Amino acid sequence: MTDASLPPAVSQTMPPASALVDRFGRVHTDLRLSVTDRCTLRCTYCMPLDATFRPREELLTDDECIRVATVAARLGVRSIRVTGGEPLLRPGLAGLVARLVALPGMEEVALTTNGLLLAQQAEGLFAAGLSRLNVSLDALSEEVFERVARAGGLERVLAGLAEAKRIGFRAIRINAVSIRGLTESEIVPLASFCRREGFHLRFIEFMPLDADSTWSNEKVLSGAEVREILEREVGAVLPRPRTDPSQPAVDFDFADGAGSVGFIDPVSAPFCGQCDRLRLTADGQLRNCLFSTVEWDARGLLRRGGAPLDIDGALATMLRDCVQAKHAAHGIGAADFHKPQRAMYQIGG
Repeated sequence: MTDASLPPAVSQTMPPASALVDRFGRVHTDLRLSVTDRCTLRCTYCMPLDATFRPREELLTDDECIRVATVAARLGVRSIRVTGGEPLLRPGLAGLVARLVALPGMEEVALTTNGLLLAQQAEGLFAAGLSRLNVSLDALSEEVFERVARAGGLERVLAGLAEAKRIGFRAIRINAVSIRGLTESEIVPLASFCRREGFHLRFIEFMPLDADSTWSNEKVLSGAEVREILEREVGAVLPRPRTDPSQPAVDFDFADGAGSVGFIDPVSAPFCGQCDRLRLTADGQLRNCLFSTVEWDARGLLRRGGAPLDIDGALATMLRDCVQAKHAAHGIGAADFHKPQRAMYQIGG
């Protein structure tokens, strides 16, 4: 089904929305929307060197993305994070962002990118109303950058960050994955860089979502260990009051007032009890957890045709079913934990 043939959403005919609440009382207000599985890098924690991608006709169109997001917003979703793959590879991304920003009730639309194409697209994204940029940057040395990303491009990422800052983006986060034996040397340089530039740095533990299946617990450089290095070599940090209990990061301010740092520790300190996120893959599958082994086929529903109200109502039911089936926790470390068949780039970061 093409964008032109997709029935328009009907905002007046759906009954009042009820919140997306799971069996454990968690209210879901955040949607991670992947717009492509393609990427310009091959990061070891995300994508294999010989990655295969979905045919473009299997990916959701802009209108299909908006249809799902519209129904999700009626059910209480208030923030959307656009992800990939590398979302800046999606043609016309700024136009899609503008449509997401304009959804009734939407409070924030953010974007996660590797930054390689950011210098060319930052101005359009800013004009579209993008609230925040999350830029993946695991290293500031070219050698370690290339070992992680399995490609070059560090200078392009830094140029993209500089351009985004120049244009006017103020909410810029740097996401750095911590891998034992690989990224320890980058912790202090990244902290110094972000303190100087005014970026909020977040260290993320290595998760079992790598397509090469090389993950092991021994490779997890924990947030506690990273924090210890920072306090020893950069300076003391002070806990920041937690204003949003559902946010995955635990944030700290440097005691000298120069910047902040956050830690996302899904392996050593899971935060599942406060999770408020749903995910929609680029090929239209709803997931209730990054580590879910079950998906709900929103694309199939969208493309089977039918009256607009029927489609919207069925999407609402699917979203509720997806949330109701959510487990209490992702289960990493449990005896019955099963790694998802999909790697990170196929799910959406």
